[in-house]
Amino acid sequence: MSKNSKVLNLKDKISGNEVDLSLCNLTEVPVKELALLPKATVVDLSCNNITSLPPEFCSLTHLVKVDLSKNQLTCLPDDLGNLVSLQHLDLYNNKLTALPISFSQLRSLKWLDLKDNPLEPGLAKAAGDCLDEKQCKQCASKVLEHMRAIQDEVDRAREKRLLREKELEKKREAKQREREAREKEARKREKAEEKEKRRKEYKAQMAALAAQEQQQKKKSEDKKKKNGQATDKVVVESAPKPRRSLVGLVFKLLLLLLLGLVGVAAACQLADLQKEAMCVPIRAAMNDGLSWAKKQEDVIRQLVQNLSSVGVQQPALHLAV
Repeated sequence: MSKNSKVLNLKDKISGNEVDLSLCNLTEVPVKELALLPKATVVDLSCNNITSLPPEFCSLTHLVKVDLSKNQLTCLPDDLGNLVSLQHLDLYNNKLTALPISFSQLRSLKWLDLKDNPLEPGLAKAAGDCLDEKQCKQCASKVLEHMRAIQDEVDRAREKRLLREKELEKKREAKQREREAREKEARKREKAEEKEKRRKEYKAQMAALAAQEQQQKKKSEDKKKKNGQATDKVVVESAPKPRRSLVGLVFKLLLLLLLGLVGVAAACQLADLQKEAMCVPIRAAMNDGLSWAKKQEDVIRQLVQNLSSVGVQQPALHLAV
């Protein structure tokens, strides 16, 4: 039966609030068409070839009774618990081994049939037999209790997992903080090392400048010493001058003495005292002195020349040393 034919024939399957789709050889549930019939709260899908229910089936929250017996269902959708209005569910003679965890949320469920399904032992024990109305009601109650217990275990496991994840996250955060602290400390050390390096470079530069200044100072001192030695040489060279000055002074004194004698003699001559007792010896001494001076003139000149030559030779000797 095609989809269009299902849409066209679906109204023929409605009777009051019930839609009878049993024995229609269906392989899937016409969810969209059922969603357009919110007043159809009872759906009979038994005796078909349905292997699974689509996730959209869980949006049919208006359903109160669903019969899926004698199909090929191997599993139910995970969100089956969204069918909050569901009170009667017939899953007889399918291939179910387990129920979704959300099954525990079917709080309105009052009747359940799970006979002839290869259920896992725990679920099969909770379901028990469903041979009459009472047993089917007990099946619904016990299966819901069983599924709530599983839900609790799942919740606890999830909480433990979340707790482990939180602890792991805390550990990761702690490691991240430690890594950031190490990186911060490393950057701090690098800055300190860089600062120390700059300080050493600055000290080295200052030491080099100081050494350069010391070297320049030493050169200056050496230059001053050389200049001092040159000054000493100049002083040595100028040393003979006092000798020449002394000779000149002696010569001048002698000249003054002679001039004095000449003056006295002149005074005696002008005063007509030539024959006085005082002037006679002065005149005689002057005459002798002039005679001696004339004789010694050449000697004095030679002496002055000798002294001058000695004064010039001594500085030359000092320079040679």
